[in-house]
Amino acid sequence: MASDPPFEQSYNHLFEALSEDQKAKQVHPETNSFANNEIYELPLIDLNRLSLTKSDQDECKREIADAAKQLGFFQVVNHGVSREIITRLQSEQAKLFKHPFREKASERLLDSSMGSYHWGTPSATFLMQFSWSEAFHIPLRENCLPSSCYLRLNRYPPCPKSSKLFGLVPHTDSDFLTILHQDLVGGLQLVRDGGWISVKPNPDALIINIGDLFQAWSNGVYKSIEHRVVTNPRVERFSAAYFLCPSNDTIIHSCNQPSVYRSFSFEEYRKQVQEDVKSTGTKIGLPRFIIK
Repeated sequence: MASDPPFEQSYNHLFEALSEDQKAKQVHPETNSFANNEIYELPLIDLNRLSLTKSDQDECKREIADAAKQLGFFQVVNHGVSREIITRLQSEQAKLFKHPFREKASERLLDSSMGSYHWGTPSATFLMQFSWSEAFHIPLRENCLPSSCYLRLNRYPPCPKSSKLFGLVPHTDSDFLTILHQDLVGGLQLVRDGGWISVKPNPDALIINIGDLFQAWSNGVYKSIEHRVVTNPRVERFSAAYFLCPSNDTIIHSCNQPSVYRSFSFEEYRKQVQEDVKSTGTKIGLPRFIIK
């Protein structure tokens, strides 16, 4: 399709340099197995209870805290975003990504700043670092308090190359909190008990996950869990994610003592992540800031 990024042409060197056996090992290593096909339904929390009795409010808060501590992911309903708004977002998102690739890459499509459209993984040196996806990063500075929050619109095209390629490589989120809506195609997976599980889509729910900054601030109580998206050989997948980020000069420090992590600014954290990805192809994240 004219709308699809030139994944194979631009990244064919990653495949050509490997034999079939090497491909299997890099895309499907034993320590990162895709073999677990368990479909997991995230804890479902009804936010309407926050407007009921104190007992209901306390129970709702406890469920949120428990999910954040144990899994780092949960989903919410009665969240205040109407089905009509979500349906319209999905429709407009599909229209946006149907534009020809050259038009999307020109930066003029959304009147957006340079670098708002992303596809593939320019820093990838082998397949495990490569994401078969495209996305628009939309800054929200005009509509939010001073911060680095943004909305990311994702499209994961069908992947004929290999069903074992990532749509989005394993990672944790470098923010406080992420709010995600995904379609019914599925593909989101997260780490649980040392293995990967697939998240069951729920069209009425928003998925919430804890980010690195929240884990550091809570002194490791709330968990920023590694997650990924796997590709589909036949069907495209869409999702939209809102990333709650502080201003760059915000200092993140643990709320309890002794601190697991040293204090750092959001700007320092972002730069360290970018430097690690550029030099190693991989995000290191919070382990860089552990007090030894």
